[in-house]
Amino acid sequence: VNLTKIFADKNSEVRAVDNLDITIPSGKLIGLLGPSGCGKSTTLYMIAGLLEPTSGQIFFGEDDVTALSPEKRGIGLVFQNYALYPHMTVRQNIMFPLQNMKLPKAEMIARTIKYSKLVGIEELLDRKPKQLSGGQQQRVAIARALVKEPKVLLLDEPLSNLDARLRLQTREEIKRIQKETGITTVFVTHDQEEAMSISDEIVVMKQGVEQQRGKPQNVYDQPLNLFVAKFLGTPPINVFKGKIENKGLYVGTEKIGDTELENQEVTIGIRPEGFEVNPNAEMQIFVNHVEYIGRDKSIIAINPNCEKETFRIIIDADVEVFEGTTIKVAVKPNKCFVFNKLTEKRIQ
Repeated sequence: VNLTKIFADKNSEVRAVDNLDITIPSGKLIGLLGPSGCGKSTTLYMIAGLLEPTSGQIFFGEDDVTALSPEKRGIGLVFQNYALYPHMTVRQNIMFPLQNMKLPKAEMIARTIKYSKLVGIEELLDRKPKQLSGGQQQRVAIARALVKEPKVLLLDEPLSNLDARLRLQTREEIKRIQKETGITTVFVTHDQEEAMSISDEIVVMKQGVEQQRGKPQNVYDQPLNLFVAKFLGTPPINVFKGKIENKGLYVGTEKIGDTELENQEVTIGIRPEGFEVNPNAEMQIFVNHVEYIGRDKSIIAINPNCEKETFRIIIDADVEVFEGTTIKVAVKPNKCFVFNKLTEKRIQ
């Protein structure tokens, strides 16, 4: 509630998190998403109790935990670098948090086996961390966070040290583990594809301020502003200078759609998949380069009618398009967004 964190020294202050209000639903996995420096890790560390808020409060259910130390909050935290103890075995690493909880030995052993099985490392319990791959170390770190049976699991960029194939696999594992345990999970990442695939809801942040939150597909389909539209999507959205004249939406002199908005200059965003080749359309593009990417073709194009910068469109692989030619494309209305030129808020 109204969570703010200001880092200040003699000469300056940085508002890392600015008046953030978020309710994270119980038992869901929420992705905090945004570019480097947007305040997502700072938010996570405040939830964990590792950073003290400048102002605002943090509640777990009805309990105000703002003043509680990390060990009294009931959180499990997985860092980007795993932070395993190198001199301990996997078993000792997982069991370590339980020793402070003064649990009976049999309970500690039972939980260690239960969570090592859950994350699929029960055969590795006698190894040391240096004998494990990155993906296996990551699983040990998750098991160690879960063994306390925390109220909240916090994951800080947990996949960024893994290679592409392992990231995909571990991503699916985290989703499975979260579903099986039903634990409320907050996942921090700058990788929008990762966040969209794994999260029940995402919160997109910029400079410590929440820009938009919701189900990943809804945020992608209905961005509230230009920042969100540009941040989500691979390849990124194409942005053009546009104008509205007599209920027509124009890029340069070419009409690409209709609108009820009044005459004005606007910014237009069109997703790469928002174009279709159509000889009757008005928008002409010059095909600079064609990339074949399996089921799709990616075209690097120039619109000679307006900006000379290239942009990217994606079409079905079986549509014939040749480099060095000019073609006409129509714009799909549901993949085209209109933004106020000054405020960058979406207006259509």
